[in-house]
Amino acid sequence: RCMSAYVGQFQAQDTARAAAGPAPLPVWCPPARHVYMLQKRVLSIAGSDSGGGAGIQADLKTIQALGSFGMCAIAALTAQNTLGVQGIHAVPVPFLRDQINSVMADLGADCVKTGMLATAEIVQAVAASLRQHNIQQLVVDPVMIAKGGAPLLTADAIQTVITELLPLATVITPNVPEAACLLGIPDTELMAQGVEGMKEAARKLHALGPRSVLVKGGH
Repeated sequence: RCMSAYVGQFQAQDTARAAAGPAPLPVWCPPARHVYMLQKRVLSIAGSDSGGGAGIQADLKTIQALGSFGMCAIAALTAQNTLGVQGIHAVPVPFLRDQINSVMADLGADCVKTGMLATAEIVQAVAASLRQHNIQQLVVDPVMIAKGGAPLLTADAIQTVITELLPLATVITPNVPEAACLLGIPDTELMAQGVEGMKEAARKLHALGPRSVLVKGGH
């Protein structure tokens, strides 16, 4: 009899809960800063590709796919699509600095990646900002030429990349034409040498200051 009463009590409680509907879940939204801190923070300083296939857009997609939190500072704007590059507009250096400082002052970054930087002045400004914020993990993609052949870095900026940016890099990731350009040799010459030529180019680029070098075969 006591057991029947005990079971009946829980049956009555279950009936009451069912009639009341599901209990509301407790709601707590962590501050935005805490959400960002749950993931590695990656800042991409590069150009914007209006077609979405490269540049900042591709960086942010890749960063998210790899489970990190992507942020950006846009160094240049491009009008481009699958047919080619129709226009380039370099971002004014003071505003680029503002973007970098805004991200670093609040969110911070565990790693920075650079891409299209367009001009020598922008390269110098980015290098100065990296030193200012004591960036320890830096990936340098020395973007120089679009897939369709359009130049994305002025000729006078190449030496600035070599002297200002490469010594700060954890790793640089040039393709064969970019590696040849950095070394001052024709890209056809480097392509003709095959894999052994790429290895030798990597050794020469390593001597310019980066900790690691990855020479890519394709664009």
